[in-house]
Amino acid sequence: MEYRFDDKVRYSKTHEWVRVEGGEAVIGISDYAQNKLSDVVFVELPGAGKELRAGTACMVIESVKAAEEVFAPVSGAVIARNEKLEKAPELVNKDPFGDGWLVKVKLSDPREVDSLMDAAAYRKLVETL
Repeated sequence: MEYRFDDKVRYSKTHEWVRVEGGEAVIGISDYAQNKLSDVVFVELPGAGKELRAGTACMVIESVKAAEEVFAPVSGAVIARNEKLEKAPELVNKDPFGDGWLVKVKLSDPREVDSLMDAAAYRKLVETL
């Protein structure tokens, strides 16, 4: 299976990605993760203002196969959620790095991003799975 990787994001070991835009971070799940879930049918996102802590479960994505927790790759307060996913959760499958993003957070510690993997390191991880 050939997965898509985005060089503009950083990845967690639990298959979430982060794209930093100023002091904010956009969070989603990787192409590998959406592929393993298969057809996404529902996404439960945290509300605006919710404080996320790196490494803790903060969202749920349900597919025809299973419901999986999504872990915050970085810490911060939710400032936006992808409202499109309420009516079109399949965007997570179709465009995981674009229209399928999950939330945006105001980073509480931008240095946390440095502990995440770049695309090359994440690709090596996926190849071992």
